[in-house]
Amino acid sequence: MIVCRKEAISKEQVDQWLADWEILRAEIHSSHAARDGKAKDIMQKGIYLYESFIINASNVTTESIQLSDEYEALPINGAERLQFIKRRPGQYACYRQLDELFIETKKRMARLRLKKD
Repeated sequence: MIVCRKEAISKEQVDQWLADWEILRAEIHSSHAARDGKAKDIMQKGIYLYESFIINASNVTTESIQLSDEYEALPINGAERLQFIKRRPGQYACYRQLDELFIETKKRMARLRLKKD
């Protein structure tokens, strides 16, 4: 298992990461509601934000999440769910799934912070 780096999962860093996601989330939601075709591009930014946080929080040197590895920072089935999202980022279901990953990861980071203290 690839463990988290304690300094990378501080409340301040997680809160900033979530604030960045909330901005993107609102844009994606609006794009889906308007059916303007921009959701896919914004979703790519959200996917990058999610992956970069997980990589930064983990003790790894790779630049992307490896399916063969188990990350302490990822929620249950997180890597598989992320692969699903990456295959069709323009779909509304993928947007909902990415939003759930952000929510679940936030909770996981809080539990890991308590565990690592």
